[in-house]
Amino acid sequence: MIQEKVEDKRWYIIHAYSGQEDRVKKNLDQRILTMDVSDKIFQVVVPTEEEMEYKDGKKKSVSRKVFPGYILVQMEMDDESWFVVRNTPGVTGFVSAEDESENRPKPVPLEQHEVDNILNQIESDEPRVRVGFAQGQTVRITDGPFVDFMGAVDEVYPDRAKIRVLVSFFGRETPVELDFLQVEKA
Repeated sequence: MIQEKVEDKRWYIIHAYSGQEDRVKKNLDQRILTMDVSDKIFQVVVPTEEEMEYKDGKKKSVSRKVFPGYILVQMEMDDESWFVVRNTPGVTGFVSAEDESENRPKPVPLEQHEVDNILNQIESDEPRVRVGFAQGQTVRITDGPFVDFMGAVDEVYPDRAKIRVLVSFFGRETPVELDFLQVEKA
């Protein structure tokens, strides 16, 4: 009997209006409480991850949605829980597949390994580095001994937050390794 309960507790993906994921999560959490279905709908997660963004010579941490427009819901699927989720303001539907035996599309649960990958990605302590530079792009050096020099990006090292720029000295291109914070887009 207990094994059956664990099997019924699956993760589903719901579609919401893009940019409204947090509001939809709040609405759904509220509906779970007011409609007393916390024994059927267990978790609502908006997958986000932290990114380090280097922009205009400044470093800042930004929270970015991994799947814009989508929300994960852990629930036991039955008519009541489906109704609560589906009729939450801002929810446009479940990610589903056509079921020939019924007239309505049937929500498809995620496989456990897919859920584990998503949850591990959003729970990572190490923020991802968002690189705003591409190879061949022209940049201006804003700090250090080469301030105000222009150069072309030769290579980007996102794991070290460094960039190699080819700077022209007396007609020769010289590679200079700089921190992301020392350059800006030209």
